[in-house]
Amino acid sequence: MIRKTFELIGEYILLMKRVFTRPEKWRIFWKQCLVEMEKLGMTSVPLIGVISIAIGAVLVIQTAYNIENPFIPKMYVGYMVRESLILEFSCTMVALILAGKVGSNISSDIGTMRLTEQIDAMEMMGINSANYLILPKVVS
Repeated sequence: MIRKTFELIGEYILLMKRVFTRPEKWRIFWKQCLVEMEKLGMTSVPLIGVISIAIGAVLVIQTAYNIENPFIPKMYVGYMVRESLILEFSCTMVALILAGKVGSNISSDIGTMRLTEQIDAMEMMGINSANYLILPKVVS
């Protein structure tokens, strides 16, 4: 049990060493980074917009429903929702959405490449596949 744990930790450390070595060709590395930024970041914008609108609508309804007080005017509901969205919810929800979407995209891409033996082909050509595939995704 303990031996297996240390073996896994050692394999992880060796993988991180392979990932964070200096890229062999910087031009290809930056090109891959730009492709990954577009694929992972820009395609997430519509999803984040739709979910943000839904969260804002639910927050407005809940705030208006829970503030049934004659001393608090209804016109302050929008102000309270805006402040709570800007200070609390927006950053957290965008981070959670991006973590889920980007993580699933990366794992499906690498899983598909492993299944179709593209990673093995890169290794046979002498390309550091961990550095070529993982580092641009981490940087972007």
